Amino acid sequence: MKNISILTFGLALLASACTMESKQAILKTDKNLTVPFHPEKYLCYQAENSILVDGVLDDEAWQQAPWSSTFVDIEGDLKEKPAKDTKIKMLWDADYFYIAAELKDDHIWGNLTQHDAVIFMDNDFEVFIDPDGDTHNYYEFEINALNTTWDLILTKPYRDNGFSIDSWEIPGIKSAVKIYGSINNPSDVDEKWTVELAFPWKVLKECNTPSAKPVDGSQWRINFSRVQWITEILDGKYVKKKDANGKRLPENNWVWSPQGVIAMHNPETWGYVQFSTQTNDASFVENADEEVKWALRQLYYREKAYLEENKCFTDRCEALRLEEVEFSGAFKPEITLYQEGFVATCPSLSQQGSWSIQQDGNIWFSKK
Repeated sequence: MKNISILTFGLALLASACTMESKQAILKTDKNLTVPFHPEKYLCYQAENSILVDGVLDDEAWQQAPWSSTFVDIEGDLKEKPAKDTKIKMLWDADYFYIAAELKDDHIWGNLTQHDAVIFMDNDFEVFIDPDGDTHNYYEFEINALNTTWDLILTKPYRDNGFSIDSWEIPGIKSAVKIYGSINNPSDVDEKWTVELAFPWKVLKECNTPSAKPVDGSQWRINFSRVQWITEILDGKYVKKKDANGKRLPENNWVWSPQGVIAMHNPETWGYVQFSTQTNDASFVENADEEVKWALRQLYYREKAYLEENKCFTDRCEALRLEEVEFSGAFKPEITLYQEGFVATCPSLSQQGSWSIQQDGNIWFSKK
């Protein structure tokens, strides 16, 4: 909380320092303004039969669940297709949210065995869940091929001075890994490893309102990531490869829904998961208000860039070049400046009320 107080005070100083010249400024910086918005979508059906979480995806319920699209690079089309395929499935019932993943890999390894270690230092599979889609208070879960896990809550994205709560735990979670081949054995060639997870609804309620679990038609923002290090075999062991200067090569980040930038903690670009009480043949419902929320997110990006250039926020739409934002009709939000930041509001396209976003990226709906 101390860090947040310091941030608020700092923003207040920046706002009060805004000069007459900067109040007339027009945004010049294009940073973060060109991130594409093409989130993946998945229909999560209700499981007809019980699921045994053992890492083997042969349950009858899993046979009925569709696979997702194959993972892409975190930057999307800016990078080449990943060298190894990854895909996921999802199901739910009265007690759990189930996730299954298949990670193709010809050399499977893992070192970390301590719970809540920084698992992405190994090759890993990661889950990100934002039930209410406000980009604040969301879950992160990581698992490696040894079934070692790390669970945490993020108060808000790091870019907005959020922090992680590593001490948070998921009582009752079920996790399992199945290795098709061997682990930590460079002398052979492996096929894949599969992950099976069951998140209890009673834990996921902490970041969701008004109820712990979804109802038919509920849509959550979710994404998945696979961290894959570039390795070589030295003295019979897997070792992370280094460049000519002795610096470790960066990891690959492969995801279900592309982020457009190397940053998993931008929840606004995660995919959509729609929960259905049917067992098949449901249809994904497009929500018109997602266009409103994305337009407000563009405003947020532009306010951040304007602040960096001019040391203050602005309530002038023309200064933020909002006419460039793609929107059904004219995008004319109401922007109110406060000592600590701003609030921008835009009417809903589908219900009576409006959506608002503020300087720390939090977005919410207010009924009329």
